[in-house]
Amino acid sequence: MKKTVFITGATSGFGKACAQRFAKEGYRVLINGRRAELLHQLQQELQTNHHVDVHTLVFDVRNKEEVFHHINTLPQEWKQIDVLINNAGLAAGRDSFDEAHLDDWETMIDTNVKGLLYVSRAVLPFMTGQNKGHVINIGSTAAKEIYEKGNVYCATKAAVDSISKAMRIDLLPYQIKVTAIHPGAAETEFSMVRFKGDKTKADAVYAGYTPLSAEDIADV
Repeated sequence: MKKTVFITGATSGFGKACAQRFAKEGYRVLINGRRAELLHQLQQELQTNHHVDVHTLVFDVRNKEEVFHHINTLPQEWKQIDVLINNAGLAAGRDSFDEAHLDDWETMIDTNVKGLLYVSRAVLPFMTGQNKGHVINIGSTAAKEIYEKGNVYCATKAAVDSISKAMRIDLLPYQIKVTAIHPGAAETEFSMVRFKGDKTKADAVYAGYTPLSAEDIADV
């Protein structure tokens, strides 16, 4: 049976590029996202271009009940997950600590930290049951180097780094590998989301240098 990869946040950026790369390698691809239309477009693209099986799960990783419902009710043939890529994540706003919006902080914590925990906790029983698997958590260099007005975003990515190290220790008896990938600046929808659609601010992020692409991260 072909191996299966499960990718969260697959409708754009790193997630979409990873889905394309794994499909090219012949994996069965389980993709998640909030935007059903984009998810189904990607499903059609992968099936047409790479002739692989693709299954979609439309849910928000911040919603614990949705996460566990959709994963626990997967068709049996999709429960043998070999690789989990916890990619869903975002930055919301870039304000000084004393001026930042609590809603932005909560959105980042709920998505980048709690969402990763929910999905991992739902998927791991499949991996421990088969005594194999690979969890890949997408972090950021912001976990290592704090930058001005990065505050809570940097903190969430530091949490991803710590969680990855803890998972690696705890899951070793089950022969489950855990990898954390910490990309630098990459040109995706990330900055547009961060600045709530302000293209001028988003473009300014990449001024003066060539950023990474989503495909660069998928190649890792």
